[in-house]
Formats: sequence, structure tokens, C-alpha cells
Amino acid sequence: MTARLTMEELAALMKKGAGVTVDPAAMASRPDSGFDEWGLDSLGLLGIVGELENRHSRPLPADADRCKSPREFLDLVNNALAA
Repeated sequence: MTARLTMEELAALMKKGAGVTVDPAAMASRPDSGFDEWGLDSLGLLGIVGELENRHSRPLPADADRCKSPREFLDLVNNALAA
């Protein structure tokens, strides 16, 4: 995994953590569409947050599991990892 979370990695995490198969190119073309449009619910997003926290051995911001869109989530995670 790179230092920055990409749309491809997010799609892979959605598949692994929530069983949701998403085409990363399609998600990249509509980054502001809601996670619900991609079939990801809040529990699935919470699992992705947990996986990222384990991988990086550090907590993400408390509101990471409340992000509504892929763009919002990637921005928040990547800013947190860069800090």
C-alpha cells in the first residue's frame, strides 16, 4: 500500500472488508457520489477504517467512518496519513 490511499485501494478494501465489488474507474469518475450508491453502508466503512488503522498502526480521525463519498474519505484519510 502506498503512503496515499488511491481509488483502486479503496475499491479493494470495499471488496475485502464489505464484500462490495466496485470498478475503481467508475468510482473515480463519480467521486462525489455517496457510498450508498456503491453499496457500502456505515458498517462496511467502519471496517475499512479499522483495516487502515491496523495497516498504519495509527488511528484515523474520529469522523472517518462518517464520510459520505469516496472523495471525502480519500481526502480525510490522505490528510491524516500525511500529518
